[in-house]
Amino acid sequence: MRLESRTIETPIGPILLAGTARGLALARVVERDREARAWAHSHGVDLRPDEGSLETVACAYQGYFAGCLREFEIPIDLAWGSPFQRAVWDALRKIPYGSTTTYGALARGLGFAPGASRAVGSANGANPIVIAVPCHRVVRRGGGLGGFACGLWRKEHLLRLEGSWPVQPALL
Repeated sequence: MRLESRTIETPIGPILLAGTARGLALARVVERDREARAWAHSHGVDLRPDEGSLETVACAYQGYFAGCLREFEIPIDLAWGSPFQRAVWDALRKIPYGSTTTYGALARGLGFAPGASRAVGSANGANPIVIAVPCHRVVRRGGGLGGFACGLWRKEHLLRLEGSWPVQPALL
């Protein structure tokens, strides 16, 4: 798969943005450009320099971190994932800014028993588009952070930015 790409600087570190003509396909926190290229190669992705198609996406991410953008209204092209993962990722996009939900509540919302929360958590962790597909808004029952592939300090930073940290357990 060939994707146009660019890396933007953010308060949580560099984020690699990559997409197709249909939309954003990947937003991944990376420590170095070399790490991004290695990840892409291992996933069969050919990253090409952005020729301007990601400008709107980059502006949206910068607006989010500046506190000016609450909803990403950018085209998304989820090129990866099983049907189950895609269903979870679609559900993530419906969690409002400044809100959190739990893995169990997300499972129930998808029509699964609360016991499916581990599978939901796994799909959540495989989300290829950080922030615009807000996997950081899913926390443990009781208000604990749970996991975050980009690091828990980044998840806490994002929740603080949105005004939803610390999580109020009574609201979960």
